[in-house]
Amino acid sequence: MKRLLLVVAVLLCVTVSAQNNPKPFVIPEITLWSGAQGDLTPSGRVAVKGSDKELMRIANAFAADYKLLTGRELTVAKGSGKAGDIVLQLDKKATSLGREGYELNVGEQAVVTAHTLQGAFWATQTLLQLAEQSESGSMPKGKAVDIPQYEMRGFMIDCGRKFFPMDYLRKLVRIMAYYKMNTLQVHLNDNGFRQYFDNDWSKTQAAFRLESDTYPGLAAKDGSYSKQEFIDMQILAEQNYVEVIPEIDVPAHSLAFTHYKPEIGSKEYGMDHLDLFNPETYKFVDGLFREYLEGENPVFRGKRVHIGTDEYSNAKKEVVEKFREFTDHYIRFVESFGKQAMCWGALTHAKGDTPVKSENVIMNCWYNGYANPRDMKEQGYQLVSIPDGFLYIVPAAGYYYDYLNCNYLYDHWTPALIGNQKFDEQDPSILGGMFAIWNDHAGNGISVKDVHHRVFPAMQTLAVKCWSGKLRELPYAEFDKQRKMLSEAPGVNELALYGVEQREIYAADELKAGSELPHEEIGYDYTITFTLEGAAEQKGTELLRSGNAVFYLSDPESGQLGFEREGYLNKFNFRVPQNGKVEIKIQGNNKMTRLYVDGRLRQELGPLTLYAMKPNELVGFQNGDENAWKPVMYNPGTKMYYQRTLVFPLRKAGDFKSRISNFKVFNYLKE
Repeated sequence: MKRLLLVVAVLLCVTVSAQNNPKPFVIPEITLWSGAQGDLTPSGRVAVKGSDKELMRIANAFAADYKLLTGRELTVAKGSGKAGDIVLQLDKKATSLGREGYELNVGEQAVVTAHTLQGAFWATQTLLQLAEQSESGSMPKGKAVDIPQYEMRGFMIDCGRKFFPMDYLRKLVRIMAYYKMNTLQVHLNDNGFRQYFDNDWSKTQAAFRLESDTYPGLAAKDGSYSKQEFIDMQILAEQNYVEVIPEIDVPAHSLAFTHYKPEIGSKEYGMDHLDLFNPETYKFVDGLFREYLEGENPVFRGKRVHIGTDEYSNAKKEVVEKFREFTDHYIRFVESFGKQAMCWGALTHAKGDTPVKSENVIMNCWYNGYANPRDMKEQGYQLVSIPDGFLYIVPAAGYYYDYLNCNYLYDHWTPALIGNQKFDEQDPSILGGMFAIWNDHAGNGISVKDVHHRVFPAMQTLAVKCWSGKLRELPYAEFDKQRKMLSEAPGVNELALYGVEQREIYAADELKAGSELPHEEIGYDYTITFTLEGAAEQKGTELLRSGNAVFYLSDPESGQLGFEREGYLNKFNFRVPQNGKVEIKIQGNNKMTRLYVDGRLRQELGPLTLYAMKPNELVGFQNGDENAWKPVMYNPGTKMYYQRTLVFPLRKAGDFKSRISNFKVFNYLKE
């Protein structure tokens, strides 16, 4: 959708003055700004013009978030407001603002004008970001016109290979909304790589993450979502103007389905491929999609549903034609329930004669060898730019990106760049852009916290590039500095950070058994120090616990100092001495967890390289002395980098007998 920026510029009548306020920092960057002089200190009231109930709900949500961020109260009322008020209004004539744009005029009042409710909501997120950067709550006077350059601004999360608790998805929705990212694609099924599981499909990790009544027992035992909590998450997303696009990935990446029903697996191309020549395959997949699409209140609430269609074999022409037939079938099947279909780009890889519907179909273009973007545009597909060479995160895998190159993306990428093909900015065939997190190496020790540490800076960067496109003005170095001053979202601190200044965030003369601390946890980078006067501790004795992790004085298996999160137990080669006193220092960042005893480094638990092995060679590497663990490599090229990181738990002290004194927590790696 083209944005007529010339028209907007005329509306602004931009003038530059040395005395006028510069463009304020928010993410994404405001499109156009005309600074005035002075600041407005809000009166403490929000006025809602008109009688729109949803606009009133937005105002009340804004007031609640404002209090979370600033501690200051806002009163919400109907009317035009008085001096110092924040005013929200809709203007049906303001068509130049589009579906998501808004105008913010800060003078005697701070007046938000939007053509739609979504535009008004985005304006409140800008106001929140301004508010949290001002101790007094003031905001610079001036006029902003803010219009996104791309309609779809998104993130895809692979929940198939790694389970993400619903609580995290709900936080993710709120974070995305705070940065005006409007699309969350939830990849509900996938599987690990067979070579890590003795080359045996029956042993290979696979999961489908959504409750199914049609196929009882299909949902993964290690973590899945009930229908109701998935619906509730979508409702929360709708309230935050984020669209959730559920994805069921077929006919490849489908091992979870062939584990459940082996007869529909391909004997020729692998059990992660569905057998496209077996009628039972269609019956099964039809039943699965139908369960979530049918009825007056379907589980898949949104207007779009993703059918997968990624990376199927193209070894034979008859297979290619059958794949194309399968793709066309499920595009039309989803459409029969009133939804718009999305699919992964694969139709260059699967080039053939069988027609596949393209009208009103959205394609994720991820690799130009699988789907040539220009050809797909020619065929009539709407494209989402998600090129793997720029925007794929695969944590600690040794390929793609562990962390996105945000500097490069900020300076050089927009959704108009798909691989090596450059389109015109705002090409009508390109809806927008996404980035993705793929958890290919199931079992590599990566935690939800580790994933989030990778996702958040990418989220802030892509928010700018998908909203502002080529129009961003702030240099990257300044953006990178200032972005760290903003919250993840009101009431959200998944990174467990406490400011950017290095400081002590908590101290206690003595940490009492059973006591509660004011913080849930401390994130990367951190240092914990304390004096330990040891006593005999039973195995499983905890030092501290949070909702996400436990740090043990005596781990449950061998009685060593250690920690556990998400089922991974890691231990230091150190036991609490029963007599005497020692000084303990624990440090952690996104790569390692380190133990010092009496000022000397005792052990650093960094990434551990593991090799795929036969079952009789497997040893519980995280349960013993790693130096004694000598795997026999039968496939040296198949390796995994096991991560031993920890976001340190702080919420509740355990029932220990030892004395813990001079306990301190620092938000940096203290010497």
